[in-house]
Amino acid sequence: MSKSYSQLLRDIESGEIISIILIPNRREVIVELINGEKKLIPIFYNDQKILRISEEYNVPLTVRDIRSDQRLANYITGFGLTLIFVFSLVFLIRRSSKLLNNLQSFSGRSSQVNEDDIRKYTFDDVAGLNQESDELKEIVIFLKNPQTLKDLGAKTPKGVLLVGPPGTGKTLLARSIAGEADVPFFSISASEFVEMFVGVGAGRVRDLFKSAKSKAPCIVFIDEIDSIGRQRGAGIGGGNDEREQTLNQLLTEMDGFEANNGVIVIAATNRPDILDRALTRPGRFDRRIDISLPDREARHKILSVHARTKPLCDSVNLKDWATKTPGYSGADLQNLMNEAAIYAARNNKSVISSVELENALEKTRFGILSKPLSDQTKKRQIAYQIIGKTLVALLIPTQDKLEKISLFKSLGNISGMTYFTPDEETIDSGLFTRNYIYNKIVISLGSRAAEMIIFGSKEVTQGSQKELENVYFWANQMVTKFGFSDLGPITYDSEKDTIFLGKDLMKNKKEYSQRTSREIDKQIISIANKAVNHAIFLLSDKVSLMDNLVDELIVKETLESDFVIDSLNSYLSSN
Repeated sequence: MSKSYSQLLRDIESGEIISIILIPNRREVIVELINGEKKLIPIFYNDQKILRISEEYNVPLTVRDIRSDQRLANYITGFGLTLIFVFSLVFLIRRSSKLLNNLQSFSGRSSQVNEDDIRKYTFDDVAGLNQESDELKEIVIFLKNPQTLKDLGAKTPKGVLLVGPPGTGKTLLARSIAGEADVPFFSISASEFVEMFVGVGAGRVRDLFKSAKSKAPCIVFIDEIDSIGRQRGAGIGGGNDEREQTLNQLLTEMDGFEANNGVIVIAATNRPDILDRALTRPGRFDRRIDISLPDREARHKILSVHARTKPLCDSVNLKDWATKTPGYSGADLQNLMNEAAIYAARNNKSVISSVELENALEKTRFGILSKPLSDQTKKRQIAYQIIGKTLVALLIPTQDKLEKISLFKSLGNISGMTYFTPDEETIDSGLFTRNYIYNKIVISLGSRAAEMIIFGSKEVTQGSQKELENVYFWANQMVTKFGFSDLGPITYDSEKDTIFLGKDLMKNKKEYSQRTSREIDKQIISIANKAVNHAIFLLSDKVSLMDNLVDELIVKETLESDFVIDSLNSYLSSN
C-alpha cells in the first residue's frame, strides 16, 4: 500500500495525473493518467494530504458519494429476499393443501365395483369346492331374498372367514357368491388399509362400509385380513399403532349387536392362528370355512376347467394327471396347464401332448434344472447319494411311489433329485403313524449311508444337507409333538406359544425344565443314529447293485423308476 501511495504522490507532483476521483467511504481514489489509463489506488482514512497536494498542483479532484447507491442496493436486496420468502410461503401452503386433498382422496379410496366381471363367476366356475360352495348357498339365498330366512327367524352371518393355503380358490369362491346372487362385489386387500398416515386406515374402513351400505345387498371381500387382524397388544409396551386403530374401526363396523343390513363381509387368510379373538367372535366373523388342497377328483375337475381353452391331444387323460399331482392347489394346476401350453408354443405344436405336460410338471416341481457337475469324481459321489436314497426307499415299507431319479439338479440343490409321489390317502387323512415317520427319516438318510459305505465316514459330503434338515424336522416332531419317543405320550411343543415378540419377552418360552430339554435332544439324536444305522444295514450287502446303477445313472443322467425297480428285483432274486 505504501509503495502505491508514494507513487501516487510522485505522479501528482510530476504532472502525470490529470484528474482524481475520491471515494471516502471506500478509502480509494480513481486516478486518470496522461495516457488515458485509469487506476484504483487505496488511501488512508480521512487523508488530507491528497486534498492539499491536488490543490497545490492544480489537479482536478472530485468527491463521489456512494451512500445513495448503497441504499438502493440494500433496498433491492431486501425486496428480493421478501419476494423469495413470500413465494416460498405460498409454495408451502399450496403444497400442504394439495397433500391434504390427496390424503383425503387417498383415505377415501375404495375398491371399484365392476358388475360385468362379477357375473362371469358362479359356483360352476369353482371346480373342486362343491362342499364349500354348499356351505355358502344360504348367503346367496339371503342376498337374493332375505325375507325367506327372516320368516324362519334365522340370522345370516355378517362375516365369513375363508381359511386355506395359498392358491386354493378363496378369492374365486367369494366372487362366485356375488355372481350367483347378482350383487355388487367390493374387493380390497387388508394391507391397503394401513398406511404411514395416522387415521387413513380407519377412514378407509368407514368409507368402504359407507359405500357398501349404499349398494346393499352386496359382498365386501377383504383379502389377507391377517395383515390388520393380528392380535392387539402383541407389541413391546402394548399397542396403539395405526394397524390396531384400523382393526378397531373394522370391529365397530361389524358390531354384532346390529341387525344385518345386507352387507356380507367375506375375508380370506392362511394365518387364522394370529387373528384377534374379537374378530372371530359371534356377530362378526362367526362362520369359518376351511378350504383344503383339492383331492384327486377335485384336481380332475380343476384341470378340466383350465383345459377348456387349451387344445389337448386326444391321448391326454386328465385323470392320470390328477393322480400325478397330489398336493397341488388350484393355482398350481392352472400354472401347470399354462406351462404346458408355453412348451407347446415353443416347439411350434398346435396341440398340447403328454410330453409338454410332463415337462411342465417337472418344472413346477423342481423349477429350472441345471446340468450335472462336469467333474467325474464329484458326479459319481452325487450318483451314489441318489442311488443310496432310492434303494433305501424301495427296500423299506412305504406308500410313496418312485417316479424318477436324475443327476440334473434344481436351484439351490447340490445333488440331483429323487422324486417320489406321496401317498394321497396319507396326505388327505393327515394321520401319520410312528412307523411312517421313522421310515421317512431312514429314507432321508439313505444318501449319507451310501456315502459312508462307499467312501467312508471321513469322506462324506454336505450334498445331503437338505435331507438332514428333514431328518431333524421329523425327529423333532416325533419327540416334541407326537409323543413317539421314550419320553412318553407327551407334547412338549405347545400350540399356545405366541409368535409375537412382545409376548415372547414377557413369558418363558419353554414350559419344561432344562433337564427335560436335554432328554429331548438325546431322543432326537438317538432316533437319527438309529435311522442311519438302519439305512447302512439295508445297503451294506448291495454294493455291487449300487455300482451298476451308478454307472447307468452317470451315462444316462436320468433313470426311470421301472428300470431301478426291475434291477433291484433281479438282484434280490439272484441272491
